[in-house]
Amino acid sequence: MYSILKAEALASNIYLMVVKAPRVAKHCLPGQFVIVKADEVGERIPLTICDYDREEGTITIVFQPVGASTEKFTRLKAGDAFEDFVGPLGRPSELCTEDLEEVKKKRILFVAGGVGTAPVYPQVKWLHEHGIAADAIVGAKSKDFLILEKEMEAVCGNLYVTTDDGSYGRHGMVTKVIEDLAAEGKQYDLAVAIGPMIMMKFCCLTTKKLGIPTVVSMNPIMVDGTGMCGACRLMVGDEVKFACVDGPEFDGHLIDFDACMKRQQLYKTQEGRALLKLREGDTHHGGCGNCGGDK
Repeated sequence: MYSILKAEALASNIYLMVVKAPRVAKHCLPGQFVIVKADEVGERIPLTICDYDREEGTITIVFQPVGASTEKFTRLKAGDAFEDFVGPLGRPSELCTEDLEEVKKKRILFVAGGVGTAPVYPQVKWLHEHGIAADAIVGAKSKDFLILEKEMEAVCGNLYVTTDDGSYGRHGMVTKVIEDLAAEGKQYDLAVAIGPMIMMKFCCLTTKKLGIPTVVSMNPIMVDGTGMCGACRLMVGDEVKFACVDGPEFDGHLIDFDACMKRQQLYKTQEGRALLKLREGDTHHGGCGNCGGDK
């Protein structure tokens, strides 16, 4: 069992928990994720690591309830525990594994949408701890959905906050801020965009136009988190990849977001999963209940 040390509401329908998981905390890096299960019969939920403390042996997760299992999470409080808390899984951000001196030469812009601020924060924090000041754009529907502003402000070179309705910070989508910064003369060698699929799609369209290489996290399409279910299968250029084992971060300019979003919707139904198995054949993977790979 994995004890919950802290549980609180960060914003409207967005929650934060600090969990005692020493082995995960000892080995994780920004960009990786954990699989969390509330109880013996609960669904396996992949959640990106928001923060970690190696000395205290803790992991911080942030989530937004979208189904029965994550709704159960909201009812847990400090003193309760998760049945399973497995990780770290996935590949760390390349910024944490590249030659540090080369990373220091890069002008980096992070773009976070909604709950995407949670996986952006540990990357910006890691860079800050290594003497690298990255800029960040944090976007939300309104002020009520904004999270981790103070934490981001403490580790960013420049923080630009924007809300869709103009209730706080700048007014407009994160893509408008990217364009505004370019118009102001800001230049970047790399952008990292994490958030809803539609937000990452339009970020990539914007940065491609501006000539800024862009990395995205495909965590939103993960289900099982081990490469067995096939839910997170995607094409990166002309290569078949699985977000959970090959990512979750990829070159955003090589991803067909429309295909990923369509697949995401199809995977929610039994008939849709059967159709994906028929189309994808041997590259599909098991776990969907239709191809026998999960038996």
